[in-house]
Amino acid sequence: MLLFNPITSLSVPLTLSPKIHYSPSLSSLKNHPSFLTNKNRNPTRRKLLIVQAKGEDSADGPDRLISAICYFYPFFDGIQYGKYVITQFTPIQVLIQPLFPAIKVFKSFPLNGFLVFLTLYFVVVRNPNFSRYVRFNTMQAIVLDVLLIFPDLLERSFNPKEGLGLDLVMSFDSTVFLYLLVSLIYASSSCLFGQLPRLPIVAEAADRQVL
Repeated sequence: MLLFNPITSLSVPLTLSPKIHYSPSLSSLKNHPSFLTNKNRNPTRRKLLIVQAKGEDSADGPDRLISAICYFYPFFDGIQYGKYVITQFTPIQVLIQPLFPAIKVFKSFPLNGFLVFLTLYFVVVRNPNFSRYVRFNTMQAIVLDVLLIFPDLLERSFNPKEGLGLDLVMSFDSTVFLYLLVSLIYASSSCLFGQLPRLPIVAEAADRQVL
């Protein structure tokens, strides 16, 4: 913004001599820099003021809530791997204690996990009416639950009762549980804030399933 300087303005003599006014033609005005600037000003502003449409990975309130809830599925399904950590560390027990009623309902029927899997996959992931944000997070939770097959097979084939083998199994189960717990906290909180969580190991597999 130009400021009026009285000292500078008084130093310039005021001349009253007549001047010949020249009316430039339209072609000469087009070549003038100020004319070009004014001509392009409105389109430029319009481009800057265009509101971009919501992207595929953006989410509104319901999408965030649905995505956050989906991550409780693998945690509930793998809660048994925390039997050593939960009994040894009181803060973790206090942290997940509010979830005990929901976990009890989930574990009350052996086929609940499988039914939830079918519901999430066919009703949500394969449903184009849901946004890609919801379908990706749901698929990521499903892949995380599918990976629980491997520690389950390991426990069935290698189930020591004491000694070093038992210590290894306890460490392995605790690692699986802590990974599920961290994934639940990170992914659910990210969804509630509208961010897109990408979990190690499972994110790329979820990307390939969600078109």
